[in-house]
Amino acid sequence: MRHHAARTFIVTGIALFMVSLDNLIVTNALPSIRTDLGTGLEALEWTVNAYTLTFAVLLLTGAAVADRFGRRRLFAIGLTVFTASSAAAALAPGIGTLIAARAVQGAGAAIITPLTLTMLAAAVPAAKRGQALAAWGAMSGLGVALGPVVGGALTDHAGWQWIFWINVPIGVALLALVRPFLSESHGPRRPLDLVGTLLVSAGLLGIVLGLVEGNGRGWTSGLVLTSLTAGAVLLAGFLVYEARAAHPMLPLALFRGRGFSAVNGTALVMSFGMFGSVFLLAQFLQGVQGMSPLEAGVRTLPWTAMPVLVAPLTAPLMARIGARNVLVIALAFQTAGIVWMSAVTTTDVSYSALLPAFVLAGIGMGLFFSPQARLVLAFAPQELTGVASGVSNALRQLGTVLGIAVLGAVFAANGDFESPATFTAGLTAATWSGAAVLAVAVVVALIIPARMPASAATATTPEPAEAAELPEVAKPAQSAQSAQPDGPAQSQASAPA
Repeated sequence: MRHHAARTFIVTGIALFMVSLDNLIVTNALPSIRTDLGTGLEALEWTVNAYTLTFAVLLLTGAAVADRFGRRRLFAIGLTVFTASSAAAALAPGIGTLIAARAVQGAGAAIITPLTLTMLAAAVPAAKRGQALAAWGAMSGLGVALGPVVGGALTDHAGWQWIFWINVPIGVALLALVRPFLSESHGPRRPLDLVGTLLVSAGLLGIVLGLVEGNGRGWTSGLVLTSLTAGAVLLAGFLVYEARAAHPMLPLALFRGRGFSAVNGTALVMSFGMFGSVFLLAQFLQGVQGMSPLEAGVRTLPWTAMPVLVAPLTAPLMARIGARNVLVIALAFQTAGIVWMSAVTTTDVSYSALLPAFVLAGIGMGLFFSPQARLVLAFAPQELTGVASGVSNALRQLGTVLGIAVLGAVFAANGDFESPATFTAGLTAATWSGAAVLAVAVVVALIIPARMPASAATATTPEPAEAAELPEVAKPAQSAQSAQPDGPAQSQASAPA
């Protein structure tokens, strides 16, 4: 068992590191992609959102398919899809091909990520599961922290294509280890909600398409109005269908409780405000401040790596003041960070003036994910904790998609890439909007009941079959926290997909 657990961790841990690295590795390459492929803001938004959107909507479906047809088999398929699409992205001759490859890459990540946790949890004895999941979380946090630096270094010294090529040898090596190192397993044969998946995918695509294209084509253009209207209708149809489906991918009954709805509301709104701002900041550091991709990656480390340093504080803070209050403090730190950034940003702002904003935002993210995950599990029925965690993760990813689309639209309405002054004008308008949204998240967090249900105190570690839906991409605290509800906090980090 010990050797099998070690082999399983080698494959699943490296796979998780690879996918986590991809969350932020593209951020500092965006200016180079824009220049090399001759594209604009809308296409850059799709470069990020195509990945995040497919990941978000396929997360729960991928876990259910793996339970039915074999987890090792689906893991290998996910690795193949992710590796092949990474090569396709590196070879992309134009922005359209790159966006399509990124969408397929997100689908591969949606298969890989939950299965890394499921198979590791199944391979480790229950007594050691907490330590194993802490190590799983550390691999994710390490990937997130190194993503901007690795992406910047590769873009600087080899070209932006290498942020995708780096996945190919890793993926090929892992595929060679899948059969000898991993055991095949199955979970409950849950019915697949294919209709719900198609409705939510098409609806979100319509909404995001309209938001991204609105400024360029005009908000009253036929394409934009049609996309927004069709997206809204399809999403409404999705909710109606899920309310009546025998086996919905999104059990709407979860949202009847104020606690569960408010906790997930904070997650969606936080991702909206925070990661929409991050998307534009990386381009500001290079396009206006004149930093190289590597310099930009190193300079943002106080933001991206801070969650790893802050994570040990979450457990004692929750024990002292409660998970809800820690969540409020986390969101207040994030709001303060973006407000600071918005207030000091000018074309010639010094790095020392931006540094406190990075530290504040990083502390806020470090404090956020563990209490948020704890509260999600506390306010969900115990038999639905796995589904609830997966739903929460998907909503955070969707918050990132919508944040990039909406704040990108705010940027385009107030600025452009033509000069440092106009870019800065657009950036500050967008980050002030992000700060306002984060302030709303603080208010929403205050709606969460301060007292958790009594059943939360006796919650146990989810079974491996349920764990398929627990992972937090670049947010490992959830798995560790669910494994050790009252134990030491594990390392954590976060990032947009």
